[in-house]
Amino acid sequence: MKMVLLLSLALPVSAGPSHPERWYQERVAASLEGKMEVPVANGRVDVLTASHAIEVEFASKWKQSIGQALWYSLQTGKTAGVVLIIEKQERDAPHAIRLESVIAAQKLPITVWRWPTDFVPAAGIAGPPQIR
Repeated sequence: MKMVLLLSLALPVSAGPSHPERWYQERVAASLEGKMEVPVANGRVDVLTASHAIEVEFASKWKQSIGQALWYSLQTGKTAGVVLIIEKQERDAPHAIRLESVIAAQKLPITVWRWPTDFVPAAGIAGPPQIR
């Protein structure tokens, strides 16, 4: 019994996300003055602003974020947006590059923000990121 306990303590623990997706949605909505979880046909827009329908997604799910953002855009008439959550730069940045590469290559009308980089005000400049 002691051996099993010692082995289980020695095994690496798989760390999940730092926060649940909703935690990020709340901060994005506050920063961009948007509404959360706005219902549309077959789903809910994570964050809806005056100009964008935004999908907030963990970096590893970058492929899914494209379809969801485009669907929300179609349902709302707003520009599609994706906030890609970058928790660990080394692990997650390649996903952001992939997302941005597909959007550019296919000329998709999707605005991309990286969390937290695009939501941290530059030195001396207060306020949320600019919506392009």
